[in-house]
Amino acid sequence: LKPGQTVEQATLALRGVQRQIHDATLPAWEPRDLESYLKDPFTMISAATGISGLRTRYQTPLTAILVVVALVLLIACGNIANLLIARATARRPELSLRLALGASRWRLSRQLLLESLILAGAGAAVGLVFAQWGGRLLVRQLTTATNVVWLDLSLDWRVLLFTTGVAVVTAVFFTLAPMFTLLRVAPNEALKERGRGVAGDARFGLRNTLVVAQVALSLTLVVAAGLFARTFSSLAGRPLGFDAAPVLVVGIDAGKSAVPAAGRRTLFARMEESVAGLPGVASVAMSALTPVGPGAWNMEVELPGGPALARNQKLSWINAVSPGWFGTYGMRVTSGRGLEDRDRLGAPMAAVVNEAFVRRFLPGKNPIGVQIPDRPEKTTYEIVGVSEDAVYRSLRAEAAPTMFIAFAQQAEPWSSLALSVRASGGEPMRLSRSIADALDRVEPRVALTFRPLTDQIRASLTQERLVARLSSFFGLLALLLAGLGLYGVTSYSVSRRRAEIGIRMALGAGAPAVARLVLRQVAWLVGLGVLIGAGASLWAARFISALLYGLAPRDLTTLVMAAAVMAGVGVLAGWLPARRAARIDPTVVLRDG
Repeated sequence: LKPGQTVEQATLALRGVQRQIHDATLPAWEPRDLESYLKDPFTMISAATGISGLRTRYQTPLTAILVVVALVLLIACGNIANLLIARATARRPELSLRLALGASRWRLSRQLLLESLILAGAGAAVGLVFAQWGGRLLVRQLTTATNVVWLDLSLDWRVLLFTTGVAVVTAVFFTLAPMFTLLRVAPNEALKERGRGVAGDARFGLRNTLVVAQVALSLTLVVAAGLFARTFSSLAGRPLGFDAAPVLVVGIDAGKSAVPAAGRRTLFARMEESVAGLPGVASVAMSALTPVGPGAWNMEVELPGGPALARNQKLSWINAVSPGWFGTYGMRVTSGRGLEDRDRLGAPMAAVVNEAFVRRFLPGKNPIGVQIPDRPEKTTYEIVGVSEDAVYRSLRAEAAPTMFIAFAQQAEPWSSLALSVRASGGEPMRLSRSIADALDRVEPRVALTFRPLTDQIRASLTQERLVARLSSFFGLLALLLAGLGLYGVTSYSVSRRRAEIGIRMALGAGAPAVARLVLRQVAWLVGLGVLIGAGASLWAARFISALLYGLAPRDLTTLVMAAAVMAGVGVLAGWLPARRAARIDPTVVLRDG
């Protein structure tokens, strides 16, 4: 912008020359497409918002993860509140003595709050350091062989302010429970409690409530982690319709080649021929695009006598390939023939379509010989074969109508394309050196990139992999926190009830009966938490349905598995205190009492 110029002023200036820009750059589109294109006015926006697709792609998944993090924070705060209640209960005689000696309740409240703020501040400081390291790790997870991601992760004052605010708010909020529990008791009552255990006061109701909430939230997070992990597993194991393992994709950019544009078709044919003869190469194919790659190309299909379709249903993906394409990718031609050497410039324009194309545009008809008009290019393709369905752009999408046209019949040769090489055995990357040497002998001034097709497919699952890992990490963290909280409450309950347990054992109760007594409380807490968590999971599942694949949001298998895991954690957390309670010596307890 010029000094003093606003974005709005620059937008007006740009729109003043919009017609001239359109006239100089107008694409050869259908009239209705051009009409829609020309209606859009140019608009200036700040470059600070970026033009990357990362925000659009990851906005929903990271919002879901943000909710997960907030729930983990609640679980952690529940644990801290339980610890503070236990600590405050242990200090009741000390603080009651202070009250009896004249200290005000406000002064003691300030002391408890200050202690909690120090605790929260220390945790937030450690968390900031961990976040800096974790942020860089996350960005590395986003970077793939086909897309290097760079993000500025330097500490932002707004992030620092938000973190500080969360630390202060959680410290204040979760200090209130132990503070009110402690300070509402009269000093003389607290002093009387020194040395004896109380098994059933209201404090245990609050602590148990917090544990039930932790179990419910943890189950919700484990269910979410299970759904995301199963989504990733379903996508990673989905049949592709082609054999990706032995294929190496070689990107060729002839933009700086001395060969003129008119000679590139011959240049690419020589390159394909030079690689096809190498040892270890089973087959090769040239193409404009590769499966699950970064680019896409489609056209609107309108066949005479075809079914009436909405406009968005008339689109078909399209790819220009050489005759070796179907053999290189292991894609079977089910009827008719594949593309052959005779499909060259000047011959009738040939196309192979997939089964999804036939189902949409030619239901119940024989597709072989059908003419497909391409109005923008003023040409017509004849269907010569039908291939099996295969993934084209996205592993999430169902097989879409796809056309494969002959690369050699394109009037304007590309400056860059992909050479797919099928290795006859072993890792395809081992062929990269010999392929580079062969292409260099044909034309040394082309830029080459090498990547296994499997890497390209893995890169397409970056979002699902990241969400599955993050949700699994936080789910495990929630399980750990819930288990610790359950263990803490049960262990503290056992320590408070030592006298009662000693009397029970002195009156004839055996170790198994004492263990069952303790585990019964654990089972009640876990069972209630699981019931509440199951209801919360079923309610919240609808919000993540767009991120799932291959399973319903309210998947009962995942819910049952998560409940079983939660029950296992509960048994483990309750077994240790129960074992300790069963080993109490009644003579020692009664003598100490």
